[in-house]
Amino acid sequence: MKKLMLTRRRFLTAAAAGLAGTALAGCDAFDGMMAPGSPVRNFLAGANDLTLGVQRALIGREALAREFSESEIRQGMRPNGATNPNSMDYMFLRQGNFGLYTLEVGGLCEAPQSWSLEELHNMPSRTQITRHDCVEGWSCIAKWTGVPLAHILGEVKPRASARFVVFHCFDVHAGGAGGVPYYESIDMIDAYHPQTILAYGMNGAPLPVENGAPLRVRIERQLGYKMAKYISRIELVEDLSPLWGGKGGYWEDLGYDWYAGI
Repeated sequence: MKKLMLTRRRFLTAAAAGLAGTALAGCDAFDGMMAPGSPVRNFLAGANDLTLGVQRALIGREALAREFSESEIRQGMRPNGATNPNSMDYMFLRQGNFGLYTLEVGGLCEAPQSWSLEELHNMPSRTQITRHDCVEGWSCIAKWTGVPLAHILGEVKPRASARFVVFHCFDVHAGGAGGVPYYESIDMIDAYHPQTILAYGMNGAPLPVENGAPLRVRIERQLGYKMAKYISRIELVEDLSPLWGGKGGYWEDLGYDWYAGI
């Protein structure tokens, strides 16, 4: 099992580097490799299904990712991806130290609600020291504090038809008219996992902007690109296909796996 995970991670790392290089070079080969029906896309989709099936069958739904001691935190959490969103909404909230931030949770639920950052801080919390594994090949241990997503779901009461939790974010990336907001999604199994939290604290301090303030998700059994930062709202849906590129996440729409289990 461990060998399978490591081999898959090395493949994803190499694929990510190659695809990123192609895109940055302005080459249209990227579009060809990721086009529907292409051998590369089909291979990635097959690997995704295999990883999901193997992990769920052998590890179990509630098996915990390894947690570490504070003595094993040897550096600050390395920022990655967007580190300072420039959307007007985000800059306005940041100027007020996120005092006016509210998290809206809606979609397929019986009791859609919204909470201020202070209200989130006053909810039951979980602190965990875990390792962040990036598809680029690096890892970093940090301590995270936040609200278990399961608690939020208990408040909004998902409908039976809700199959996915979608995280909509403030950071906007290039592509299309006006850019594409970052988004990510997980299924209800990972949403209810005890280590899936909406983190507002890191290493004993408020979550820094470069690491996703005011709120980011931690999904400790998956790779780092699944852990969306700068969350603006959460939506419960039955189907991912109507959202942006239809694959369930910003990077997934560009060819990455939807299930990035480790």
